[in-house]
Amino acid sequence: MHYTMNIAGCERNLPLCPVNENLYIGAFVIFGDVELTEACARELLKRAPEHDVLITAESKGIPLVYEMARQNKENRYLIARKAAKLYMSNVFTTKVNSITTAKEQTLCLDGADAEFMKGKRVVIVDDVISTGESLAAIETLVNHAGGNIVAKMAILAEGDAQNRDDIIYLEKLPVFNPDGTVKE
Repeated sequence: MHYTMNIAGCERNLPLCPVNENLYIGAFVIFGDVELTEACARELLKRAPEHDVLITAESKGIPLVYEMARQNKENRYLIARKAAKLYMSNVFTTKVNSITTAKEQTLCLDGADAEFMKGKRVVIVDDVISTGESLAAIETLVNHAGGNIVAKMAILAEGDAQNRDDIIYLEKLPVFNPDGTVKE
């Protein structure tokens, strides 16, 4: 089963994957899809407010935030990592439970990145916002670092996230019943 969508002018078939016995989601994976990444970055930038910094969570947002920075001629973007790396110092951490991950995760921000972000206008970027847990975790890191969040953006808003008025997104992605029909 799959769900066909037009996203930023690109038609894609999203495979339907079970979250549990009563809920399926359309698997949106931007990795490896250059055409889609470029198109989504271009469309999100048209809607983005003035900003100084782009940040995303590891890992599916990385190609998107890179392409947004490249198209906007920004020389740096930030990544909230899933684990502290040896090169990181003065690391900030927060916990997150995502709909697409089976267990609790930690997101980490390097102290140097936090210092870079302090007092700047920050846009949080993600591929899909569903429960909002990942978004809230990044917000926690940005706020702790002293960044000023000016927008929260995603390619797709899934399920209840479609009703949020605090995010900017390109398309709505419904959730599905086990038979592939859209959940009402």
